[in-house]
Amino acid sequence: MKLPRNVKVFGIVSFLTDVHSEIVLPLLPLFVTSVLGLPATFLGLIEGIADSTASFLKVGSGWLSDRLGRRKGLIVGGYALSTLAKPFLALVTSGAQVLSIRFADRVGKGIRASPRDAALADAVAEEHRGAAFGFHRAMDTGGAVVGTTIAFLLMRQTGGNFREIFLLAAIPGVAAVLVLLAFLREERPARPLAADAKAPRGALPRPLVLFLMIHGLFCVADFSYAFFLLRAQNLGIAAAVVPLVYLLYNVVYASLPISVGRLSDRWGRIPVLLVGYGLDVLMRVGFALAGQAWMMWPLFALYGVRAAVIETIPRALAADLCEEGRRGTGIGAFHFMIGIVALPSSYVAGRLWDTFGPRAPFLFGALLPLGAGMILLAFSGRIRAGLKRDDQSSGNKVR
Repeated sequence: MKLPRNVKVFGIVSFLTDVHSEIVLPLLPLFVTSVLGLPATFLGLIEGIADSTASFLKVGSGWLSDRLGRRKGLIVGGYALSTLAKPFLALVTSGAQVLSIRFADRVGKGIRASPRDAALADAVAEEHRGAAFGFHRAMDTGGAVVGTTIAFLLMRQTGGNFREIFLLAAIPGVAAVLVLLAFLREERPARPLAADAKAPRGALPRPLVLFLMIHGLFCVADFSYAFFLLRAQNLGIAAAVVPLVYLLYNVVYASLPISVGRLSDRWGRIPVLLVGYGLDVLMRVGFALAGQAWMMWPLFALYGVRAAVIETIPRALAADLCEEGRRGTGIGAFHFMIGIVALPSSYVAGRLWDTFGPRAPFLFGALLPLGAGMILLAFSGRIRAGLKRDDQSSGNKVR
């Protein structure tokens, strides 16, 4: 399959943006807890508010891109805002300032994500959509590999000067925005929303709503990566080495999404997603029961395998279940659902950590994916029926 131009552009932009972000994000939990002296509960609050902010905005930006019939302006504006926000971490002296910067960063992500995912889905036929989303996730995570490597090298070079590193991280972020401005082509959705469209909720097909409810249950336990990094440090991984553990996760993650996406194109999204839910349960139990630092290395590798499935397949499945011309709205609703549970998920994880110890959030997190997988298996026929109706109306082959 030859990738369309916009799919390649989004891949390059996501690569550069994740280089920018992953220089900062693996170090942020350590900066917040070690330099600023804030507890894990506050870290969970920061991450929960940040993720929720992004997801709440994604439903509105997706609907707006459908309503306007244009996506590029929202995509460029969102990337630009995030790029401008993160360097200000170099100046913070309080938790409130970190929260405000993460808030602005996630506002940018909320503005861009749904229009970008919708434009990505618009650019490719359904039978190749898993591969396209897999390519995008692979490029995104490839940037994370490079960014995490740079973070590790800069920690050694600067003697652990977090603030200097946060400033240097802005360079690839600016490059990503320039690539968007120069190379992204505006492609109108197949059928823009009518001018009298009232609200995105009424536009959602029932199979999509059912899938959102099931995946929402899974996401209740999908707390921030920050707790996995803190768990590594808790078991004896030195702060300077934490980026390397995170690098292993990203290397594994980056190597798999294209294959995972193609597998879902061939075998179906739901069977592959069920495997991802099962891997998530095993991974969280492992993090809970680990008793030595060396165990973090295979567990972070498993974390990467799980992420390749969970970060690729639900997006492609949500796009499959959306109506043409309302894809931004449907994908925005998918992200909105994640946002509803993001705040309590990370906050509860922080409370469990502070109250019962570092094993507690991982044991809690292992229960809900198990339940979500069982429900998805039980209702998979109804979701597949929605895919069949869409395929019959568009002439595509059902898989």
